[in-house]
Amino acid sequence: MNLILMGPPGAGKGTQAQRLEKTHSIVQLSTGDMLRAVVASGSDLGKQFKDVMDSGGLVSDDMIIAMISSRIDQDDCKNGFILDGFPRTTPQAEALDVMLEEKQLKIEHVIEMKVDDDAMVARITGRYTCAGCSAGYHDEFQKPETEGVCDQCGTGEFTRRDDDNAETVRSRLQAYHDQTAPILGYYKEKGIMKSVDGMAAIDYVTDQLNAILG
Repeated sequence: MNLILMGPPGAGKGTQAQRLEKTHSIVQLSTGDMLRAVVASGSDLGKQFKDVMDSGGLVSDDMIIAMISSRIDQDDCKNGFILDGFPRTTPQAEALDVMLEEKQLKIEHVIEMKVDDDAMVARITGRYTCAGCSAGYHDEFQKPETEGVCDQCGTGEFTRRDDDNAETVRSRLQAYHDQTAPILGYYKEKGIMKSVDGMAAIDYVTDQLNAILG
């Protein structure tokens, strides 16, 4: 089973992908994580990526497709994969389809996690992370049991991402809407596009996803 999870930053794609990995024995492929891993590997493709990024350039769609192609050839993807963070444009979606067709594969489900922008701003700007073990918390929704102390490792040091501020979050949300609207139409025409309520409780979102995937 091969699927794409779509939704703006903070929609919960990572959380749901981890659950789907366990229940359906498929692998989450985050393009950001893959990019870092390829660069760290020192492979020919990784060196190409590093050269482009070191020069301040943008990694081309062809290079991203080549990276994904190489990754899904690995044994742990034999039961399928979840793409997170790609495609972001219609040309990328078309290139992805061509690459998969060459492998006699296809995307079977595209699921958008629909969210409310104002609620997303509150969700993202309130999140913070333990500096010791990277456990995630939130000012409102997920506080440590003891204020100022990490539940997991007991440290009292926490960090917040500099870009988790209201202005930046709204800009990221707008960019997501602008970029993905055409992609949603592309997959709707193929008849594989579905949506779930990403603002619902985590377990209910999981139930919605499993109902689609069967």
